Amino acid sequence: MKIARIRAWQVDLPLVEGRYTWSDGRYVETFDSTVVEIKTECGLRGYGECCPLGSAYLPSFALGVRAGLAELAPQLIGKDPQNLNQINRTMNLALRGHPYAKAPLDIACWDILGKSVDLPVYALLGGACQPDIALYRAISQDTVDGMAQNVMLYRGQGYRKFQLKVGGDADTDIDRIRTVRAMLLPEDILVADANTGWTRHEAARVVSAVGDLHVYIEQPCLNFDECLSIRGRTALPFILDETIDSVEMLVRALAKDAMDVVNLKISKVGGLTTARLMRDICLASRIPMTIEDTWGGDITTAAIAHLAQSTPEEFCFSATDFNSYCSVANASGAPKRIEGRMAASARPGLGIRPLFDVLKQPAIEIRA
Repeated sequence: MKIARIRAWQVDLPLVEGRYTWSDGRYVETFDSTVVEIKTECGLRGYGECCPLGSAYLPSFALGVRAGLAELAPQLIGKDPQNLNQINRTMNLALRGHPYAKAPLDIACWDILGKSVDLPVYALLGGACQPDIALYRAISQDTVDGMAQNVMLYRGQGYRKFQLKVGGDADTDIDRIRTVRAMLLPEDILVADANTGWTRHEAARVVSAVGDLHVYIEQPCLNFDECLSIRGRTALPFILDETIDSVEMLVRALAKDAMDVVNLKISKVGGLTTARLMRDICLASRIPMTIEDTWGGDITTAAIAHLAQSTPEEFCFSATDFNSYCSVANASGAPKRIEGRMAASARPGLGIRPLFDVLKQPAIEIRA
């Protein structure tokens, strides 16, 4: 089997809430997503998606996805999409870094692999380990009352895990955390996610002020060493996200006992191939994971669901249904939230079909 054509589309994904805000005043109102199609000589087609969280969250941006695809796609023509190791070696030799640009190509190859053997992707990633997946809801940064109201709104929709976007003024963040925690039931999960937004002294103040609460602290500071310092100052469970961007960083963090939970974002690490490796390292180390991505629509949500469903429930801390945040669908067949949970499709591959009337004309097309 050989790759004969690669196409990519740009699609805007407006937010249902209108705006998504996180630390340092950063926000996005419409996400710029890229959908990729790989077509083989025998007619099989696989799909992937990459949608950075704006240009100031991680070292990734939407135009960079498409620029990277234009660089990578010619190198993959004629390659076997079922040979995932060769595909990833080829991409890494052609372009150093930029894992987010490689991710949709890797995901599309997994989609083809599943279709070629008539199996869902989760079966190829280890098999179904849970019937469905518990989801968290990210609560965009707002006033204390506004965030509290949104938590209760989404709790009414079935969510039991909430990620507060903090990382602003320390006193306000303390109020946000304490107010929301008081409204939840003891079994509800609350994560205070600073998205690197606190300086070390601010983070130290916050963890001290909320140390009596049932709350997780996520990525308080910009770099790994600062986060490790805060980890040593609190008994609260600790989550790392932005700094765990490679196998090497995961192994380093495990050796330092730097976290209790890891956020594993598929495009941050280059696709499902590396995400599966990191997932399995976490399983061997008995570290639970939030399985997600930077952002995306239906195709990203499908990829998340397949990786999460092939992860044992006790180590799948939560996952994300990004397609419920967006007001535009880019594929049919994607998982849909039911009472705060979702399940991957049992159809071959990712189980999705792009909506070409939404995608319109491709921005990139590379042929043999």
